[in-house]
Amino acid sequence: MKIPKQIQPLVDDGLVDEVVRRLMSGKEADVYVVRCGTEIRCAKVYKDAVKRSFKKAVQYQEGRKVRNSRRGRAMEKGSKFGRKQQEETWQNAEVDALYLLAGAGVRVPQPYDCLNGVLLMELITDEDGQVAPRLNDITMTAEQAVEDHLIVMHSVMKMLCAGIVHGDLSEFNVLVDQNGPVIIDLPQAVNAAANNNAQSMLERDVQNMTRYYAQYAPELLNSRYGKEIWSLFENGQLQADTKLTGYFKEDTQAADVDGVMLEIKSILAEEEARLQRLRENDD
Repeated sequence: MKIPKQIQPLVDDGLVDEVVRRLMSGKEADVYVVRCGTEIRCAKVYKDAVKRSFKKAVQYQEGRKVRNSRRGRAMEKGSKFGRKQQEETWQNAEVDALYLLAGAGVRVPQPYDCLNGVLLMELITDEDGQVAPRLNDITMTAEQAVEDHLIVMHSVMKMLCAGIVHGDLSEFNVLVDQNGPVIIDLPQAVNAAANNNAQSMLERDVQNMTRYYAQYAPELLNSRYGKEIWSLFENGQLQADTKLTGYFKEDTQAADVDGVMLEIKSILAEEEARLQRLRENDD
């Protein structure tokens, strides 16, 4: 097929030898099957910001660090240069996340290179060598649903151990190969420690996946993995090998507002007394 304009630089640099076909077109990017030497990979071509339809992008960008102060100021001002830098930051977030998560043992596509808005990465295939289907395109038994749901929950947990929340996890961005679920599409991945929305995003990711698998195993709706994972993380107890239970007990004990107010008043009174003593000593 005709080589897309954005992929041409990769062909010129010898990174891609042939564009086999378009695999999909999404809200964020177009994905192509490409040949690199003897290997078949995929090339993700990011769409320009004006063509994207991803909602609430600002929430996802919170906490992302920009090493160059000039770039940071330009991004804040929204200048042409700033918008270009923002695009690069958005694209690099996925590349950085893929390298980090692959190293942390999370099943994600192996990234190879990112050039001019094109991410070259592993093509996930099934046991027959065909492109692996998305989770929403397959059916399964209740037993398989319970097994795969737990795998995904542990993937979410490992991602959080690496400091990352997917932020847009659903049956549409999970592939299934012969070894189980593979998580994809990470340009919106957030820094768990630096983004104020991280907890709600993680719990939403978990809810999305739980609702999907519950089609086949309704008992999964009783699980509380999202709150369990975040509670362990918040208390510094989350490890990559933590065995999750899916159980979480809410703290229903009412806050002692009156007691807190009395404590505040006591501290203020002590401070006022201290200041009064200082004034008397000055006199």
